[in-house]
Amino acid sequence: MRNTIKNHKDFIRSETDIEAKSAFFFIRAKPAIKSKDPRYGLIVTKKTFKLAVERNRAKRLLRDWIRFNEKLLSDNLDYIFIARRPILDAEREDGRIALKKALNYIKKQNA
Repeated sequence: MRNTIKNHKDFIRSETDIEAKSAFFFIRAKPAIKSKDPRYGLIVTKKTFKLAVERNRAKRLLRDWIRFNEKLLSDNLDYIFIARRPILDAEREDGRIALKKALNYIKKQNA
């Protein structure tokens, strides 16, 4: 499993970010600072998910989907996953398929 992004400055959007959208999440990919150590980060806000139970469920689902599609993540990119409210109603398989499509789109854009 990849390392996680923990610094606030690494979450900030830049003009070079590659973006992909889904009903369940939004992905921003940016060039990795250390090419040997690509990372990912999760953004699940209190504004979108009022209850801690909802925020935890959204993070748990995103991590599961990321683990399932880990082979599609590029080694030269850091990924930021931003959860959207419909993720709470998502089925596991629907999310995995949506993430696969989004990561393939980012891979094409990065090529």
